[in-house]
Amino acid sequence: MKKQIAKFTKPLYLESGRILEPYQIAYETYGKINKDASNVILICHALSGSAHAAGVYEGDRKAGWWDGLIGDGKVIDTEKYFVISTNVIGSCFGSTGPMDSDYPKQEPFRLRFPVLTIKDMIKAQKNLLSKLGIHHLHAIIGGSMGGMQALQFAVDYPNFADKIISLASTYATQPWAIGFNKVAIEAIRRDPRFKDGQYEKDTFKEDGLDGLAIGRIAGHISYLSPDSMNSKFGRNYVNNDGLFELFGRYEVERYMEYNTDNFSRIFDPLSYLYIVKAINTFNLSRGYDSLHEAILRIKAKVTLISFSSDYLFFPKEMKHIDDMMKRNGQNSDYYEIDSRYGHDAFLVELDKFSNIIKDKLNNKG
Repeated sequence: MKKQIAKFTKPLYLESGRILEPYQIAYETYGKINKDASNVILICHALSGSAHAAGVYEGDRKAGWWDGLIGDGKVIDTEKYFVISTNVIGSCFGSTGPMDSDYPKQEPFRLRFPVLTIKDMIKAQKNLLSKLGIHHLHAIIGGSMGGMQALQFAVDYPNFADKIISLASTYATQPWAIGFNKVAIEAIRRDPRFKDGQYEKDTFKEDGLDGLAIGRIAGHISYLSPDSMNSKFGRNYVNNDGLFELFGRYEVERYMEYNTDNFSRIFDPLSYLYIVKAINTFNLSRGYDSLHEAILRIKAKVTLISFSSDYLFFPKEMKHIDDMMKRNGQNSDYYEIDSRYGHDAFLVELDKFSNIIKDKLNNKG
C-alpha cells in the first residue's frame, strides 16, 4: 500500500468548456506491476470515498472502504494484480477540489471551481495512468458513482480496458435519486454557517456543518432499505430518552445523528455539492446521438451487478444496459443479487458478489 500525489501542469479541458490548471490527483497502489503492465486494475470510488480503498495506515483504526475485496490472496488479489485507486477531482481527500488554491491567486476556488462531470473525473484518471506509463487496463471496477466511472470509461475509451465491472449503478441518474440529492443541496446552501461557500478552510473540522449532516440523513435513507432498517433498529427506543420527551429518539434516529454528524466534520460541504452535481448530471448518452449509440461503442467485457433492494439505483436500470448490449451482440453479463441491505450492499455484503468478481477477473465467465 502506497499513498501518492500526482501533479499536473497541463490543462484539463472539462466537458463544460472550462479548464482546470494546474491540478493534482491523490492515489494509492497495491501489489506490483508486471513487465508488460498487463495486470493493472483501476478501482473507482463512490460519492464519499477516497483513494484509500484497502489496508490500514499506522495510527488508523479503519481499513480502506473495500478492504474486504482488495489485498494479498483476496478477490482482487494484489499478489497477482497491480491495483490503483484514485481520489476523484472535486473531492476533499487529496485531489484538487473547490477548497484548493486557484492558481495564481493563492486562495480557495470556492464557488469559482468549475462544475465537474463523471467524464471529467475519468479523463483526469486517464491522465494519471498515462503519467504512470499505463496505457491499458486489465479491468476497471467500481460501485455507485464508481460504477458510473467504470461505465463511462467503457463508452468514452472503448479500447482502454479489457473488463468493466460496475455495481449498484445506472446509465443515467433518475429523478428519484436527484430528489434525494436535492435535500442535501438545499440543507447545505441554507445553513447560515455555509456563508454561500465563503467559509474558511477547515472551519467545520470540530463542529461539522448542520446542513451537511441533515443532507447526509437523506442520503443514508436512500443507501439503506426498509428491511435493513427494520432488522438493524426495529422500533427500539434509546434507553435513556423518555418516550414522552419531544426530542426523545428511536435508535434509528440516534444512528442517523451519530453517523451524519461525524461525516460533516470530515467531508467538505463544497466538495459534496460538486460531486453530487456530477452524479446528477451523469448520463452515458450525453455527447452521443443516443444511449444506444453510446452503448454500441463498448468493446470491453462488461459485468453489471445490481442489488434487489437498491432504492437509489434500481436493478432495472442496470438490466436496461445489459438488454441493450445483448441485443447488440456485445459481451455483457448481468447479476441481480438478492439483498435486503439496500444500495450500500456493494460496500457491506461482499460475500454475495465476491465470487462473481473473482471469476470475471480470472477469465472464468
